[in-house]
Amino acid sequence: MASTLHPRWEYTHFRRNIPTPFFHRRTLPVIVAAQKKPKIDGVSDELNSIASQNLDHAPARRRVRSAFANVQQHLDHILFKMSPAGIRTEEWYEVNSEGQEIFCKSWLPKPGVRIKGALCFCHGYGDTCTFFFEGIAKHIAASGYGVYAIDHPGFGLSEGLHGYIPSFDAVVDNVIEQFKIMKGRPEISGLPRFIFGQSMGGAIALKALLKAPNEWDGIVLVAPMCKISEEMTPPVPLQQVLIFLSKLMPQAKLVPQKDIADLAFRELSKKILAPYNVISYSDQTRLKTAVELLNATKSIESQVDKVASPMLILHGAADRVTDPRVSQFLYDNASTNDKTLKLYEGGFHSILEGEPDDIILAVLTDIVSWLDSRTTLK
Repeated sequence: MASTLHPRWEYTHFRRNIPTPFFHRRTLPVIVAAQKKPKIDGVSDELNSIASQNLDHAPARRRVRSAFANVQQHLDHILFKMSPAGIRTEEWYEVNSEGQEIFCKSWLPKPGVRIKGALCFCHGYGDTCTFFFEGIAKHIAASGYGVYAIDHPGFGLSEGLHGYIPSFDAVVDNVIEQFKIMKGRPEISGLPRFIFGQSMGGAIALKALLKAPNEWDGIVLVAPMCKISEEMTPPVPLQQVLIFLSKLMPQAKLVPQKDIADLAFRELSKKILAPYNVISYSDQTRLKTAVELLNATKSIESQVDKVASPMLILHGAADRVTDPRVSQFLYDNASTNDKTLKLYEGGFHSILEGEPDDIILAVLTDIVSWLDSRTTLK
C-alpha cells in the first residue's frame, strides 16, 4: 500500500501480495461473501485443500504456512534462488499489551560477520514477513545487518481477525512495542537502528518514527502510504457513507471494483508466483480497515514536515498503484536535510518482488549502500 492510486481511489488490498483497489471513488461499497480462492498451479490437491481453508484466525494461517514453507523456498524467483548461505534465523511469538500473540522473526549474518546495525521491517497491507521478505531479509543480513520483522495483528501468523484493522494507531503502537523489545537484543546493543516500511508498512513506519523520533537513526521507505492526492480522495459524501457503515458492521467486506493485479508485478514470471503467498489477506477490504487507512493517510499528510530523521525513499516511476508523485511530496516536505528519493524508470509497485532481476538487485544494493553510509563498526 502506499499513497495514491492513478485512475481510482488510493486504497488497495493485496490479493496474495498483488494490490487491488476496493472500489472506485465514485461508487458505493457493496457487501459480499468471501471470495473463493483460486487453485494454485503446481502443487498437489492436498496442498490446495489446505490453502483453501478459512484463514480468519491465526491457528489456520499457521497450519497453512507450515504446509507451504518448503514449497515457497524452492520457487523460481531470485529472492529465493540467491538466498545467501549461513544466515541465522529465529522465529518466536511475543504477547503484546493487548494480549495478542505477535509473530516475530530475525535474520542475522553468518557467524563471524560483524553486525553494523539493525533494520526493523513493517510489511504492507494483507502481507506477511514470511514470504518474499525472507529473501530480502537474507540479502540485507548477508551485508552485515540484523534484520527484524513482525506480522501485524490480523495479518500473517499473528493473532487477530484476518485483514481487520480496528485501529491503525494500535498497529503502530504494537510496532513500537515489539521493536523496542527487539532493539534490546544483545547482538545489536549500541548499534544504529533503522526502521523500514513497504507500502502500508511505510505509513506504519512513518507514524512510529513520528511518535518516537529519537528511537531511530533513520527510515527506509518503499512506496510509502503518506498522502492521498486530491483526484484520488473519495468525495466527502462517500467518505461519510463509509464511516457510517463501518460503525454498523466494522468487519464487513467491500467488493473491489476492478482487479489491477497486473500493475503490481512488471514480470509475468514473478506475478504468477504471488498465489504461493498463501497466508496473505486476499479478500475484500473490511469497512473499518478502510476507514482506518483513510484516517492514517490524513494524519501522515499533516505531519510530513515533522520527519527530521535521515530518510531513503524508493519508488517505481511507473507505479500505477501508488503514485510516485506522493513520494516526491514526502521528500519535498520532510524537514530533514538528509533525505534521498530514488525513482526506478519503468518500475511498477512491487520493485523488490516483481521487477526484472537486475532491478530487484539494484534496489537491494541501494538500500544496503544507504545503510552502509550511515553506520560505522564499533
